[in-house]
Amino acid sequence: MNTEETLWVEKYRPRTIEDVVLTPNLKKRFREIVKTKDLPNLIFESSAGTGKTTVAKALCNDLDLDYLFINASEENGIDTLRHKIRSYASSMPLMGGSYNVVILDEADSLSLAAQPALRAFIEEFSKTCRFILTCNYVNRLIEPLHSRCPVISFNTTKDELMELCGMFMQERLKPLLDKEGIEYNDEVIANLIIQHAPDWRRIINECQKYKGTGKIELDILTGLTDQSIGELAGYMKDKDFKGLREWVANNANLDDSAVYTKLYQSLSNHVADASGIPQAILILAEYAKWVSSVADKELHLTACLTELMAGVKWK
Repeated sequence: MNTEETLWVEKYRPRTIEDVVLTPNLKKRFREIVKTKDLPNLIFESSAGTGKTTVAKALCNDLDLDYLFINASEENGIDTLRHKIRSYASSMPLMGGSYNVVILDEADSLSLAAQPALRAFIEEFSKTCRFILTCNYVNRLIEPLHSRCPVISFNTTKDELMELCGMFMQERLKPLLDKEGIEYNDEVIANLIIQHAPDWRRIINECQKYKGTGKIELDILTGLTDQSIGELAGYMKDKDFKGLREWVANNANLDDSAVYTKLYQSLSNHVADASGIPQAILILAEYAKWVSSVADKELHLTACLTELMAGVKWK
């Protein structure tokens, strides 16, 4: 069995731009690329799971272009560029298109030595190859790459996100669950989306967990509640590291990004002195910045909460 096809995110990945759930502005922009058959070098940036890789592959499918996919978080050195990319970028297109495409996923993981080389390759192979870079943190890419590849952001405003949540629920998630025979109701799906949006990949992965039981129920979607955050704030107020550590262990299944966001939103309710809120925000921002790349997320979260406990007065 093809392992990739057992993963719902791959099994149900949209193959064309028309099938991707996007904001109207993004959909219009990518439709224009497909219509004109003119694919420029591009950088896609946003938080994880918002469709950057899906759109990159869909563009290639719509334009009948052959592509080389490289996960730069695993292959981020200059040797990858010199050998894999140079060989591919300089070759004739296999599918009969006018050029090849290199999709560099998580390109913000490229080493500082590799990025100038990539810039040179974009120029050297401009007649035979296009490059699509996806990243979570566009500021980690050097400026010469920005100037050669227009940046398209997949981040959304609050209003756009609410519209996307509804579209994703109706166009992607409900048909998927119906096809897989998973029982649900709209309240359950709405809660799941609210908890994880705009990480659409995470939402689909969460749904797949319930393939065995055949049903998604509201009580198994319990996430970060105000009561849970209040309990955590109590441990930090009492300087109770053991309690704090147990809280982290008991909530190890939660998305760390959600913990940082929920803490940020509730600071005014739990920080004793308002003058301590800016310090708490700086601490949260610093740790949240690295959440997608740390080796041990539980250790990382514990370190963040420990610093908050020591540096901020809680009530």
